[in-house]
Amino acid sequence: MNDHIARNVTLRPVASAARIAVVMLLLAGAVWVVRAVWEIRLAVAGEPASGPPDQGGGTYRPPTALEDSYDLVLSIGGGVVLLCAVAFLSWLWRVRDNARVLSGQKPKYLGFWVYLGWIVPIANLWVPRGLVVDVHRASDPERPAPLLLNVWWVLWLIGTFSGVGMIYEDGKDQVIARAYSDIGTLLASDAALIGAAVAGALMVRRVTEAQRRRAATWTPPAADVRASEPVRP
Repeated sequence: MNDHIARNVTLRPVASAARIAVVMLLLAGAVWVVRAVWEIRLAVAGEPASGPPDQGGGTYRPPTALEDSYDLVLSIGGGVVLLCAVAFLSWLWRVRDNARVLSGQKPKYLGFWVYLGWIVPIANLWVPRGLVVDVHRASDPERPAPLLLNVWWVLWLIGTFSGVGMIYEDGKDQVIARAYSDIGTLLASDAALIGAAVAGALMVRRVTEAQRRRAATWTPPAADVRASEPVRP
């Protein structure tokens, strides 16, 4: 009797996931440009005589028409950013799987970090970058991680921890108050996230292309076949 043990190793297609991720990242960047324009409009209009939206003590004044329209911009933008996150994570999961196949080694980070790495405090300072570095190392082991990857990550951290990012975002009333009183730092935060979106889109293309080149020269390992000898009396 022969006992055949085959190992099925395949690469997942990533081209479509990469294109969608790039489009969504650029769209998210465009959303942040629109946000910045509205914040400039708020700064130019100036804070109403009645003060900021949050009056303190749980009291809020009625919003102006411009503030209402900014709320709409935030709502639409939030939906776009959420879709962008789904697209990016879908791409990251696929290229991570392929990296494991190409290198023949287990990834440095377990699968749940693909999602939790962005929200777990402290870990979110380096784990997402580490996931992408791990993928690039397996896809192009002879080259260091591109500078673009570090640019993306630094800009992401600046934007995220300055109160306008998706993870640690200030409330709408706080952002409006900042637009009236501190438009410079608010626009700097917006610029960081816009830059992160553009750098992220370029980074996705770079890593995907590196993996495509490696896959073009990669040969799947032959199936392991073990033949057992007949049992003799």
